[in-house]
Amino acid sequence: MRSLQRYNPGPGLADFWDYLRRPQPYRWPILIASTLPALAILLWAGSEARTKDSERPKVTYISTLAADRSDEQIMAENLANHEKQDQLRAEREALEARKREFYRSLGSATGIDVKTMEREAATERAREEAAATARRDEILANRVKAGAADAAARNEE
Repeated sequence: MRSLQRYNPGPGLADFWDYLRRPQPYRWPILIASTLPALAILLWAGSEARTKDSERPKVTYISTLAADRSDEQIMAENLANHEKQDQLRAEREALEARKREFYRSLGSATGIDVKTMEREAATERAREEAAATARRDEILANRVKAGAADAAARNEE
């Protein structure tokens, strides 16, 4: 409690107020002279007006694909990319399986009910996967509806 008294601003503010209330012959001229530089800088900075149109961004398109590719080349590249994605997905799943095995052994060593936790994790993963599938289906349905509406609008024109 004693240390809080050291940080009490009340007595300091009271002393400052008493000092300001004392009659001093040069109080107002000194106050004006001390605020003039700050006021001059603020007025100068506030009066600066620079309105310049921003430059339009220069866009550089980088294309790594040849424009004259045949459909067979495109399909071959798509299949190669698909196989690469499958390989990456398999590696990720293997890593996750290794992590689960590590946590399973750690949980067994510390006396945690691992089987219950695995069941809960599996149901959580299934729930997340079902939600993602539902979200994907909803987006696809909205796109199909929008495409049908666009086609109907074009037919009316």
